[in-house]
Amino acid sequence: MSDRSENRSKIDELKKMRAQSKQGGGPERVKAQHAQGRLTARERLDLLLDKGSFRELDAFVKHRTTAFGLEQQQILSDSVVTGWGTIDGRLVYVFSQDFTVFGGSLGEVHAEKVVKVMEMALKNGAPIIGLNDSGGARIQEGVVSLGGYADIFLKNTLASGVIPQISAIMGPCAGGAVYSPALTDFIFMVRNSSYMFVTGPEVVKSVTHEEVSFEDLGGASIHSAQSGVCHVVADTEADTLFLIRKLLSYLPQNNLEDAPFRPSKDNPLRREDELDSVIPDEPNKPYDIKRVIQLVVDEGAFFEIHEHFAQNIVVGFARLGGHAVGIIANQPMVLAGVLDIDASEKAARFVRFCDSFNIPLITLVDVPGFMPGTAQEHNGIIRAGAKLLYAYCEATVPKLTVVTRKAYGGAYDVMSSKHIRGDLNLAWPTAELAVMGPEGAVNIIFRKELAKSKNPEKKRAQLVAEYREQFANPYVAASRGYIDHIIRPRETRPRLINALEMLTNKRDSNPAKKHGNIPL
Repeated sequence: MSDRSENRSKIDELKKMRAQSKQGGGPERVKAQHAQGRLTARERLDLLLDKGSFRELDAFVKHRTTAFGLEQQQILSDSVVTGWGTIDGRLVYVFSQDFTVFGGSLGEVHAEKVVKVMEMALKNGAPIIGLNDSGGARIQEGVVSLGGYADIFLKNTLASGVIPQISAIMGPCAGGAVYSPALTDFIFMVRNSSYMFVTGPEVVKSVTHEEVSFEDLGGASIHSAQSGVCHVVADTEADTLFLIRKLLSYLPQNNLEDAPFRPSKDNPLRREDELDSVIPDEPNKPYDIKRVIQLVVDEGAFFEIHEHFAQNIVVGFARLGGHAVGIIANQPMVLAGVLDIDASEKAARFVRFCDSFNIPLITLVDVPGFMPGTAQEHNGIIRAGAKLLYAYCEATVPKLTVVTRKAYGGAYDVMSSKHIRGDLNLAWPTAELAVMGPEGAVNIIFRKELAKSKNPEKKRAQLVAEYREQFANPYVAASRGYIDHIIRPRETRPRLINALEMLTNKRDSNPAKKHGNIPL
């Protein structure tokens, strides 16, 4: 055989092996995956990454297990596809579990592949995206598969705050498998198609005698609205992958980069007259803070995180003058914007993520205080509120605060006040900065006077009006320098953009330590 024909034979063998690797579990299992309305591991990567950019790793890896007849089922690439590619031209590393191969179960080589690509992402400073679709640990491999999970958990932890980590739950994710996504920065789920739980419906029934469906136990609706495990939920797999691409447009590649700047055609000096009338005349009447955000940010574009969870606070990403920013805003439309346990933890997590990745924080404040009641106290509102306080205190990124209306009590301190290193604290003329609302203050301060009054309601109304005029305004705080400037609402956008540019070279630091002890 000539050298040329021998080379051709070897190339033909490579082509054959490549084709075999891309087959996954074979046509029948691919057909079954499609029948459930789910894409295959490689189809998902085709949608997620820029066309033609995917470069695969470990396509010829095979498992090493000989027990239970597995030596007769050697499938190239095993049950996960790994590699790298680009999203909008920016490098990302990926792994996509293949349910058509052993149900996507995680065994020794599956874990090794995932750890390898995570190590590459960490060394090269680029995001890691995991597409999860797995039946869990590969039972035939026993404790080896459990060790594989732990290896991944360690990498998740070491990568935390160094590179963005994003998880998409595209099918089942149960048992120990849930903890890798839980350690990442953002979890995406697909409605009526993906689910997460530590113990499944059958175990729940046997232990607690509860009967519950997969969807009601750990579906996307539950985790996006009740548990808060899921950050973003979408209707289809294609929508989910599109939203991941969109999220990455706001994030730097790693913790040593600044947040990405994208020139905007939206006028940085744009003023919005609507903002001058957005606050109702009645102090207890709600308004939609999302409308305020929409009017202020570039082109009205706001990528909300945790949209359906703890809706009394709003968090998400936007741009101001092309600068990527993280926005935290009390929502008067829900529970009057009060801070409760879920809202405090939701905001604290978001603040810490933004601080980890050099994304400036914009805080819009309209908060009447912390949620009262035995349920909140007994379930740890003190601890939860302290988490948010800790997160803001610890953050060294540029922090801009705008008080739109109420900023009462300890919640005033917590919401990025000047006292906890707010860089620029602005207020609208409608702002009320006080220990508590006028009604509550009058009831305490003038308790005896009201008790003696012949017409206590009339007297109370008079005292409330006087208190509001004297204290429930931004001028007392401004006179002490707690508010840097009082602005017309319509000026908010240009003021914030100017402040971001002023703070471009901000440098701040915390005392040297191994790490702090956030009140978890």
